[in-house]
Amino acid sequence: MNQGYQYTRLAKDDAACLLIDHQSGLISLVQDFSPGEFKNNVLALAASAKYFQLPTILTTSFENGPNGPLVPEIKELFPEAPYIGRPGQINAWDNEEFVKAVKQTGRRQLIIAGVVTEVCVAFPALSAVEAGYDVFVVTDASGTFNEVTRHAAWARMAAAGVQLMHWFAVACALHRAWRNDIEGLGALFANYIPNYRNLITSYLARK
Repeated sequence: MNQGYQYTRLAKDDAACLLIDHQSGLISLVQDFSPGEFKNNVLALAASAKYFQLPTILTTSFENGPNGPLVPEIKELFPEAPYIGRPGQINAWDNEEFVKAVKQTGRRQLIIAGVVTEVCVAFPALSAVEAGYDVFVVTDASGTFNEVTRHAAWARMAAAGVQLMHWFAVACALHRAWRNDIEGLGALFANYIPNYRNLITSYLARK
């Protein structure tokens, strides 16, 4: 047992979600997940943030260039969320408007996902750690060129204290207990995990 380890748990009252550069052009670079799987994971994380009413910030990089616009389904989920179109900064944390939006949430836990993992995710994640935030990177809602670059990025972030999580684990950590809302969380999972739909359908049929 590591006596010096402190388990920092996600708390829905202290967490914000940062969705970084999920753009139509950049997503074409993602090769460590299939296109359908990756889009499902990204939307599952976004839906989780909405379900738990987390402050959510959207940002894009040079969207008028080859990176392209934000995936429209994300914008539709958060029509009122801060939307920062960065004119060129590769690291979102280098954009004053983005950092200001993060600070205005008043939250100290940042859930981050984006494209590509070793740049658009790792750079602001490491910057946020340096700024004193607790950072949780959603691995399956972040994509990149291949598994080699992905694992290098994960190792770099983990060494800095970033917690690496799956979107499903994020939702479970935020929910804490099934008795809080069985049908609501079950519906969220069923919408994005086909096998879970069978489970929740079976449960509801017995009620």
